Amino acid sequence: MSEFTYDLESVQRITASAVGQPGQRIFYVQARRGNRVISLLAEKEQVAALAEAIGRLLDKLGEDNPRLATSDDMFVTDMSLEEPLEPEFRIGQMGLGYDADRDMVILLAQSLPDEPEEDQRTARFSATRMQMRALSVHAAHVVAAGRPICGNCGRPIDPSGHFCPQRNGHGPITQS
Repeated sequence: MSEFTYDLESVQRITASAVGQPGQRIFYVQARRGNRVISLLAEKEQVAALAEAIGRLLDKLGEDNPRLATSDDMFVTDMSLEEPLEPEFRIGQMGLGYDADRDMVILLAQSLPDEPEEDQRTARFSATRMQMRALSVHAAHVVAAGRPICGNCGRPIDPSGHFCPQRNGHGPITQS
């Protein structure tokens, strides 16, 4: 028996994306093997960190062993989420690893720690370096497609405008 609640070996598809309008988006990490689709809820910051971490891991693998280098200019047909979107759990922690024997990148996810110990759920997805590079590039684009960030305070600017505490009450900043 697997020590993981959800364990998908050599996934056929892995993605991270969002549903909804900027400012109200819900983020998911999703993997499929055969007819089994596992969707996990994530925070925008987790998806951004995942994209960055995958990029760093693959770049490091390429530096250490040039035959393992991957390219950003790959052909990816569809990185959209598959319906129905029924998340198994909300991600609390994620980790990445590399299995050199199988030449696979491993993504581990654990549910939020506030659940009782017996209800802790985990997922493990193994994917090729090419699939993970595509995930990294796509996830970075999804995160960047959100609301613009205020240059003064670093908070998101809503379509209706933004009250910036750095402007000391001198009117909202509106999106141009």
